[in-house]
Amino acid sequence: MEDINISDKNIIKICLLAGQIMLQSGAETHRVEDTMNRIAAAFDVKNPQSYATPTSVQFSIAPETPSHATRITKRTTDLYKITKVNQVSRQIAAGLLTIDDAIHKLHQIAKKEMFFSIWMQIAAAALASACFVIMFGGTWFDFLPAFITGGIGFASMLFFERVLEIRFISEFSASVIIGLLAVFFVYISFGLEVDKIIIGAVMPLVPGLPITNAVRDLMAGHLVAGLSKGVEALLTATAIGAGVAVIFALV
Repeated sequence: MEDINISDKNIIKICLLAGQIMLQSGAETHRVEDTMNRIAAAFDVKNPQSYATPTSVQFSIAPETPSHATRITKRTTDLYKITKVNQVSRQIAAGLLTIDDAIHKLHQIAKKEMFFSIWMQIAAAALASACFVIMFGGTWFDFLPAFITGGIGFASMLFFERVLEIRFISEFSASVIIGLLAVFFVYISFGLEVDKIIIGAVMPLVPGLPITNAVRDLMAGHLVAGLSKGVEALLTATAIGAGVAVIFALV
């Protein structure tokens, strides 16, 4: 087994860190592998070996050298971080960054919190929920109930996800709360159509990006990643539907 010099260790560190940030931020696996390979090629690595799945990223500088891996335990959607990593990758390819500068920039990106605050995310989810009601044929009478329901539902999902750290349970709990609020608002004549309010309010919870990434990975030939992301999206959709179904069963 070949020894790895300091320069190669730093290249491996950069590639793994870039791949880790991108996977944790919701990037497709083929994009992650392509970025890692481009970074390695910019540092004169002739035959880099990268392999990414939704739960891990692996890299070696050559087929005969040891493979290094990083475990991915938590994933979210942060397109801002993906964009910043791509910018660093392009700067490396253009020869504008040294190894040390690239490591420093990637560590800064990894430490950054989400670009939008929690309150901004909740407000956006609430507004999106209300707009989806109109888009799906609802009336303006349901605009405000959907706004409130969607905001509270999204906030509850963030709360349960932080407390329980199990995304499927948090989405199930959030959909239950959305169903309860929708039924309550219609019961007190604050809303008009329960189904339209629920449909609009659950839209911010729908796993649109995982479904898109699953299809793109499958089309790119990444069958393991595509199938696993597809199953994850299916479980998320099932959790949302089950939460709403519980409310309809009770009422």
